Amino acid sequence: MYLQAVIFDLDGVLIDSADAHLRSWQELAAEIGSDITREQFLSTFGRQNRDVIPALFGIHDAVEVERLGERKEALYRDCIRGNVPACEHAADLVGECVSAGLKLAVGSSGHPLNIEIALQEMGIADCFKAVVTGYDVTRGKPDPEVFLLAAERLSVEPQRCVVIEDAPAGIAAARAGGMYAVGITTGHTAEALIGAHLIVDSLAELSPTILAELV
Repeated sequence: MYLQAVIFDLDGVLIDSADAHLRSWQELAAEIGSDITREQFLSTFGRQNRDVIPALFGIHDAVEVERLGERKEALYRDCIRGNVPACEHAADLVGECVSAGLKLAVGSSGHPLNIEIALQEMGIADCFKAVVTGYDVTRGKPDPEVFLLAAERLSVEPQRCVVIEDAPAGIAAARAGGMYAVGITTGHTAEALIGAHLIVDSLAELSPTILAELV
């Protein structure tokens, strides 16, 4: 076996978006007469809106969940447009992986417009041969569907993929899909990411050679 592809989560891996997401959730909560704490937000970060909204607000009507989800994402885009908070060393690692001949994908629970804005403003959109969003799958992380679809679109076997994630649900999804998982401690402790094959504090600790050694 050898490494053929790297699948990047977006939030917390390529962009440090936690504060913008928190602000947009809090703005949405205020609009509907509710509120959320940072702790509540962190407990759901990385999951799909269809799962988060019932958990945070107790709202289960599918139409209302979809409406609130779209409103939250519009608020989020207002927060980041023109000021995408790129993670340090993210563009460098992406470039190094492309130079090493690796296929790259994004596997994110996020909204497709959010991902488009981030990749375009970071100048790395052309580096990714596949982008899988929360709108492409029916099951969110920790289910592996998002990563398995990314591998399929890259025409790579799952066991030849490394996933870079920042959330326990993403690590679990990568492992469930038969992939190798790297956890980065952007928003969670190393203890919370214990299921990863490798845990780092910064993307600067990674290179194509280090990723290949996992496979």
